[in-house]
Amino acid sequence: QVQLKESGGGLVQAGGSLRLSCAASGRTFSNYRMGWFRQAPGKEREFVAAISISGGRTNYSDSVKGRFTISRDNAKNTMNLQMNRLKPEDTAVYSCAASGYGLGAVAVSDHEYNYWGQGTQVTISS
Repeated sequence: QVQLKESGGGLVQAGGSLRLSCAASGRTFSNYRMGWFRQAPGKEREFVAAISISGGRTNYSDSVKGRFTISRDNAKNTMNLQMNRLKPEDTAVYSCAASGYGLGAVAVSDHEYNYWGQGTQVTISS
């Protein structure tokens, strides 16, 4: 079992930046592919970014590509999401997730993830 906890959410003006962090405990963090998802009120959960076990491969949704950067530090059991040039459309609860199964270097579908954090609120004002 892996426990995940997000931090770093908050309120920022459009065009600004935020850095989200995900701290893991339990089983070895480095055994899992990781990802970030977000969900706005009244909307389905949306894939944001994913990273391979070693950090060598990443994948982003088209809506955040070029603005967000996902990274991980396996030695510290942490994963980060650097968010730049934020837009009001980025407002959502952001959750980190760990994939304990599945093939492929990165996991981009939520059904591949079996461990989830509680989420952290990100609000972008216009």
